[in-house]
Amino acid sequence: MSIILAIESSCDDTSAAVLRDDVLLSNVIASQKVHEQYGGVVPELASRAHEQNIIPVVDGSIRQAGIDKKDIDAVAFTRGPGLMGSLMVGVSFAKSFAQALSKPIIEVNHLQAHVLSHFINRGEAIPEFPFICLLVSGGHTQILLLRSHFDMEVLGETIDDAAGEAIDKAAKIMDLGYPGGPIIDRLAKEGNADAFRFATPQIAGYNYSFSGIKTSFLYFLRDRLKEDPDFIEKHKADLCASIQKTIVGFLLKKVERAAIDHHVRQIAIAGGVSANSLLRSELQRVCQRHHWQAFIPPMSFCTDNAAMVGIAGYYKYLRGEFADISLPPYTR
Repeated sequence: MSIILAIESSCDDTSAAVLRDDVLLSNVIASQKVHEQYGGVVPELASRAHEQNIIPVVDGSIRQAGIDKKDIDAVAFTRGPGLMGSLMVGVSFAKSFAQALSKPIIEVNHLQAHVLSHFINRGEAIPEFPFICLLVSGGHTQILLLRSHFDMEVLGETIDDAAGEAIDKAAKIMDLGYPGGPIIDRLAKEGNADAFRFATPQIAGYNYSFSGIKTSFLYFLRDRLKEDPDFIEKHKADLCASIQKTIVGFLLKKVERAAIDHHVRQIAIAGGVSANSLLRSELQRVCQRHHWQAFIPPMSFCTDNAAMVGIAGYYKYLRGEFADISLPPYTR
């Protein structure tokens, strides 16, 4: 049996979790509201907030888990990718904490952690290898073929913007507020997804491109606003529903093709955009049509959290993959 303390600080959420083997005992997250007034994450403010949050968050996770810090067998931490200042806070704290307890440290890749969140023991079915995972967030969009916990082949990825970035930019163009993804998702439920049509790029293979969708949406609105300055306000819900349908359809078309080509019958999604209600429901629909099995993470595991870092750390712990204290964080 192992007790893993995990720390996540790659962007603007400070999180700590405790796992006993693959069972989650606690998962504490401190979110940062300071960025809302700027319409996006301000790196310097994020790192300062991490400095303020890291100690109470770690202390809270240990208390909620009902353990003593001496019970911890290893400390896992997000080494990257992410914002350098934010990562420095989490990495430095994890190293110091582990060194004070004479415990080993485990470096975790943030993207792998998102995918491996499906293996946290919640008493439900977990994916069987091989399976396809669509990793989709504000900074990353990839189609992965998993043959084992750490054998992840990138079949396709975005060649420019990420899907979450495109959704957030659409929200910003319409002045909906920040973060844009949840707002568009909410408003889309009130709109007609077939009200407007937006073309998707013809990209070969399993790769994506979202910059064209974003640009065409901008030009579309620019032309409409010349005719009617109140166009966005009048058609806000329909615009949200239409752009969301375009992006989700584009995402799943490639995933469906990848699953067929690789003879895989299990599909998972992970990352911040996996919280999108249309993506979740459309994945279920695609899987039902092919008699595949869909794996959709709980909402609490979609955004950045230390539970996913902990489960990745647990599987590395089993392999004896410990990190050297000198390892620096990395942004990409």
